[in-house]
Amino acid sequence: MKTKLVIAIVALFTLLNVYSQNDLNNYKYVIVPNKFDFLKQENQYRLNELAQFLFNKHGFKAVMEGTDYPEDLLFNRCLGLRSNVEKESGVFKTKLKVVLKDCNGKIVYTSPVGESRTKEYKVAYNEAMRATFDHLRLLNYQYVPKKEHQVTKTQKHETDSEIQRLKEEIKTLKKEKEVKQIKQPKAVVNKRPVTPQKQEVLQAKNVEPKTEKALSNVLYAQATENGFQLVDSAPKVVFRIQKTGLSNVFLVEGKSSIIYKTDTGWVLEYYENGVLKQQELNIKF
Repeated sequence: MKTKLVIAIVALFTLLNVYSQNDLNNYKYVIVPNKFDFLKQENQYRLNELAQFLFNKHGFKAVMEGTDYPEDLLFNRCLGLRSNVEKESGVFKTKLKVVLKDCNGKIVYTSPVGESRTKEYKVAYNEAMRATFDHLRLLNYQYVPKKEHQVTKTQKHETDSEIQRLKEEIKTLKKEKEVKQIKQPKAVVNKRPVTPQKQEVLQAKNVEPKTEKALSNVLYAQATENGFQLVDSAPKVVFRIQKTGLSNVFLVEGKSSIIYKTDTGWVLEYYENGVLKQQELNIKF
C-alpha cells in the first residue's frame, strides 16, 4: 500500500513538473525586479543580480526591470514573465521561493522552497536563493513560442506603416496651416478704442492652440494581449491602446490618434476638424 502511495506521489510531481515546463517554455524572457518585497533596498545583498544570473544560467533570458528591453519584448510584453522571490516564515530557517507571473498577473510557476539554516542574512539568502533556483534547472527550459506570441514581419510592417502614415498626415496639416498663415492678410489697425470683450476675441484669433491640461482623473494601465486598456477610478475603460515598434508610443484603437511619452508625461495627439490637438494624460503603469 505504501509503495503504491509513493509511486502515485512521484507520478503526480512528474506530471506537475512536465506541465510547468511546457507552460514556461512558451515565454521568451524573464523580467527581474530591482527590489524584492521582503527586502528594504534595491538589489540588497545583490540578490536581484544573483536572480538574473541564475535565470540566465538555467537557460532563461533574464532582463533587469527598467533597462533597455529587446525590441520584440517592447513590442509584445506578453513574451516575458515577471519574476519575484518571496520569503516564507521560518523560525530557524530562511525559506525562499520563485514565483513567475504572465503579463496579466496570472501565476505560471511557483518553485519549491529553498532553505538555509545559516544565521547571517547575507549568506542565508544567497544559499536559499540558489537552492530554490535548482528546481528551475530540473525543468530543462527551452523557449517554444506560442502562436499568439509570434509577431509576423507583416504585422510589424503594418504597424510601422500606420505610424508613418500618421506622421506624414501631421506634417501635411502643419504645412497647410503655415501656408494659410502666410497668405492671410495683415490685420488692419483699428484706431478706435477696443473694449475688453473685443480684445479677448482678437487675442483668441491670433493665439496658437495649446496643449490641453491633463485629465484630473488618473488612468490606470491594465495589460492586454497587444497593449493596455486605460481605466479610470469608476472603473471605466477610457482608451484601448496597442503597442508599436517604438518605445513608449501607442496606437489608440478606433481613433486616428497616438499616445506617446515626453519628458514631462504622457500625451494624446489627434486631429479635430483639421486642427492638431494634444492632451496631457495622467497614466499610471
